[in-house]
Amino acid sequence: MALQGFGGVLPIAERILVHRRQWMTAKDFVETLAIAQALPGPNVVNLSLMVGDRFFGVRGAAIALTGMMLFPIVLVLGLTVLYQVTADLEITRRMLLGMSAVSVGLIAGMGLRLARTQGHFRAGWLIGAAVFLLVAILHKPLGMVLLAFGLPAVVLRWWQLKNVAQRSSHDS
Repeated sequence: MALQGFGGVLPIAERILVHRRQWMTAKDFVETLAIAQALPGPNVVNLSLMVGDRFFGVRGAAIALTGMMLFPIVLVLGLTVLYQVTADLEITRRMLLGMSAVSVGLIAGMGLRLARTQGHFRAGWLIGAAVFLLVAILHKPLGMVLLAFGLPAVVLRWWQLKNVAQRSSHDS
């Protein structure tokens, strides 16, 4: 997975874990990813550790971590050497510009795929739209926008899930 989606592994992880192997539902994937995002470190590495541990224990976590890190590290080291040699060339600058556009597309596409599992969370859609407007259109600092909207969104979602859980326990 790490080499297949170099620079954008999350969509590939979701496709393999949810659709191909069916080890997780889309909702399980989103919830596990949410935990992975809250932990320090790269999201997909945290996700791989949790999935590896869940299905195969400590060995699975170690193998998942090695699989996610070994080949990309070797590849990045090779690309670093190549970049040092070609950094001043116009084609290098153009290639990097194109890769940044691809990265934005991958992130946006994954965000939309994950958002489908949260269709019932209307406030989340409004918060997401407000964040997009402030950062992408009005060029406000991302950190400040996330501080202003992130914590209220998390608290709101926690409150909603807590109420759903309470209603479910009362119904049964």
